[in-house]
Amino acid sequence: MLWERGMTVNNKACIVGAGPGGLALARTFKLLGIDFDCFERHSDVGGIWDADNPGSPMYDSAHFISSKTQSHYLGFPMPADYPDYPSGRQILSYMRAFAREFGLYGDITFNTEVKETRFEDGGWTVTLGTGEKRRYRWLICANGTNWHPSLPQFEGSFDGEIRHANTFRSPDEFKGKRVLVIGAGNSGCDIACDAAQSADAAFISLRRGYHFIPKHIFGKPADVFAHEGPHMPMWLTQIIFGAMLRLLNGDLTRLGLPAPDHKVFASHPIVNTQLLHYLSHGDIKAKGDIARLDGPDVVFKDGSRETVDLILCATGYRWNIPYVEEKEFSWRGGRPDLFMNLFSRENPQLFAIGFMETNGGAYKLFDNMADLIARAILAEAQGGKEAARWEKALTTLRPDLSGGVKYVGSDRHATYVNIDAYQKAMKGLRKTMRWPEIPDGHYESLRAKAAA
Repeated sequence: MLWERGMTVNNKACIVGAGPGGLALARTFKLLGIDFDCFERHSDVGGIWDADNPGSPMYDSAHFISSKTQSHYLGFPMPADYPDYPSGRQILSYMRAFAREFGLYGDITFNTEVKETRFEDGGWTVTLGTGEKRRYRWLICANGTNWHPSLPQFEGSFDGEIRHANTFRSPDEFKGKRVLVIGAGNSGCDIACDAAQSADAAFISLRRGYHFIPKHIFGKPADVFAHEGPHMPMWLTQIIFGAMLRLLNGDLTRLGLPAPDHKVFASHPIVNTQLLHYLSHGDIKAKGDIARLDGPDVVFKDGSRETVDLILCATGYRWNIPYVEEKEFSWRGGRPDLFMNLFSRENPQLFAIGFMETNGGAYKLFDNMADLIARAILAEAQGGKEAARWEKALTTLRPDLSGGVKYVGSDRHATYVNIDAYQKAMKGLRKTMRWPEIPDGHYESLRAKAAA
């Protein structure tokens, strides 16, 4: 609908993005009767998990770092024949099956980018890539975080190639090359292992030490083991789990890795067993931080140097919501600083989903997040006592989402949350607002309607 200044705002929501968070929102809104449009700039659902989506960081060897049993949407488990840690291709297939199962494809407008939004006259003016303008009461940002690479700057000059890890797809790219991977996050570790198999020589550069969590502990996926084990105070969990990792992995400095400068769980978990294998076999060589580049060589801060052909920077992403004016969000450490990582405290008609990092599976969280956003929208639309109660909660509640963990002082961890603390806070918010928990079988009516 074309809008001209002075026209009434549609009692309708705009969802930007049909990735994991956007799909959870679409299902929930459809179930609860919230009128919405969902715009996706690509030709299909999937977000970053679709390697054909321009800007996607997906590579051939990518897998979930949380297990299938802890990571699926509510009421829609992953296929039984999926491995404990599904591949990126399997996750994409699962998401598309989810969209079909609940009849979401017809609610998404594909190949349509949201170019600009502006809050004015009590609602959002949304400008599409076609130039069309539409009016909405609520805006929900679900465009994801891993689209805008953060590429470091180095002193000196380099004769070889430097690029960000989001451009990497296949180990074949490493054949005949000496490869340096910068960064030991989960993607950096995966890619370094690919280099160990395909490159002439493989190196990984780390600024700090990390705790490496095996994918299986006593025969169970690590997150299943943690979920089923006794729930102890975080300080005790850190002591016991730290001791267990030292027992399982030994002294990592023997492999050339720096010793961790923080307790276990004080940074985003590195769930990888392969990297230590390749380091212990000499197929990857660990290096420290980079001092400068010198022609064909990389010079490290310890004075050593290595000749390399390709520097691949697994150095993370800038969180960006390009279609919303920066002033509409409060920012901390380059991250939107939101109540529960969902709600703008300044504008009750602005939301975001997926703009957080946590130490557990996200998809079940997305369902609960989507439901909370929906409840907030319904409260605001209804007005009266519930709207007043929501306004008070929005401005006064300050839940501790750290779970008692003192996270490392990096931008990545500025808005990091502990999954157990987050789930507790969600329950507390529901209790405060008198909103129901999501019951078993909550989405079955929608499934049945889609199948009819």
